[in-house]
Amino acid sequence: MEKVYVFLADGFEEIEGLTVVDVLRRAGLEVETISIMGRKEIAGSHGICVMADRVFEEKNLEDGALYVLPGGLRGMQNLHAHEGLAKLIIRADEEGKRIAAICAAPSILGDMGLLGGKTAVCYPGFEEHLEGATVTQQPVEISGNITTSRGMGTALPFALSLAEQLAGKESADRVAEGILYR
Repeated sequence: MEKVYVFLADGFEEIEGLTVVDVLRRAGLEVETISIMGRKEIAGSHGICVMADRVFEEKNLEDGALYVLPGGLRGMQNLHAHEGLAKLIIRADEEGKRIAAICAAPSILGDMGLLGGKTAVCYPGFEEHLEGATVTQQPVEISGNITTSRGMGTALPFALSLAEQLAGKESADRVAEGILYR
């Protein structure tokens, strides 16, 4: 089964991170939350504390099929500053693995130079970081191996898009119907 890693940092936008985990698990995918904070306890941007499944340093993460970066300004800044995560994402991109980012987090991919020639979206005000990308206003953009989305209000279409990419349209449609989204 393909593995999905969702990276959490203090200040992450709870809806963006946890919606992906919930929807992908409903689709039957193996999803792990990974803290980059050196501890499992993570404080979201709205004071909701969550317990990550693992800490970045305690697991080899090379076997992922999808790497997800939630937004939230402070969470994005913490993710952006983590050198180990940056190396992992760059290596995943070089290997053509799927990478997804929502809200402010697509700016991390842009700053890494991973969006050149791709179509991407982000939270309004972060477009200047999407260097080399064609920026749209769509809720979700899939461009090659990279999926981006705009923010908390697009978390469900983002997560369902990822479910479809990994588990197939039938599975994503079943999840959408089960949560009364469609």
